[in-house]
Amino acid sequence: MNQIRRSNARVFRGVQLAPILSLQAYYTLVGRDLEREIAPMLTSERLGLMVWSPLAGGFLSGKYSREHEEAGDGRRAAFDFPPVDRDRGYAVIDALRPIAAAHGVSVARIALAWLLHQPVVTSVIIGAKRPEQLADNLAATTIRLTAEDLSTLDAVSRLPAEYPGWMLERQGAYRAASWGQ
Repeated sequence: MNQIRRSNARVFRGVQLAPILSLQAYYTLVGRDLEREIAPMLTSERLGLMVWSPLAGGFLSGKYSREHEEAGDGRRAAFDFPPVDRDRGYAVIDALRPIAAAHGVSVARIALAWLLHQPVVTSVIIGAKRPEQLADNLAATTIRLTAEDLSTLDAVSRLPAEYPGWMLERQGAYRAASWGQ
């Protein structure tokens, strides 16, 4: 307890507690739901995000495609989790492949590198069956995606607009145009 900085500690029923410093949550190119509310809160509260299942249960490993949905012995063959919108997911994989080829690396490495480029992400929990998968995953820390790479991946994976956001944006554009701005 003495190691906890008193300014960060909380007292509950007379007991000094360590502050919450991070959240462990699911976040990937095919699962960006936490960007709606959780990521902004983490940023405003200066909390870290530790990502689990960064390759969406292997979906972003590079072995899946529209043509090869059932990728042999992969974990998703027996346990299809976390859920992935297949159409959006395959569009993401289609965008990942040329970026991976341009960098001369695996699709998985680019998917992990994208996460590491997200300001809210402080740590990624990786899982690998084989030593070469582990080495490839760890090498994602050396990838520097270009602004174009990030823009391409954002465009294909961004969340669809929700109400009332899309309504406010549309009405704002209409009003700006009618006011000559």
